[in-house]
Amino acid sequence: MTEHRQDLYLDLIDRLLQCPNGKEPEVLDAHPDLLDAEFVQTLVRVATLFAHEDNQDASRFLVHVARQLARQLGLYPQVPTQE
Repeated sequence: MTEHRQDLYLDLIDRLLQCPNGKEPEVLDAHPDLLDAEFVQTLVRVATLFAHEDNQDASRFLVHVARQLARQLGLYPQVPTQE
């Protein structure tokens, strides 16, 4: 991953953290070129950093976004539910 792309990922994460509640899909939809497995990994790394800095709310939010995005991208294993 290039340093420029990493900067774009971090900028997008910053936009997500600052956007009004409920507007996250719009922020993500505005940058489809950045929504990939590397972005999901960057979300998790930043969430981990926030957790270590005792910013649990931001950490949980980014993990939630990473999980949802991973599902949409087909990166998150789907566990079949037993009925």
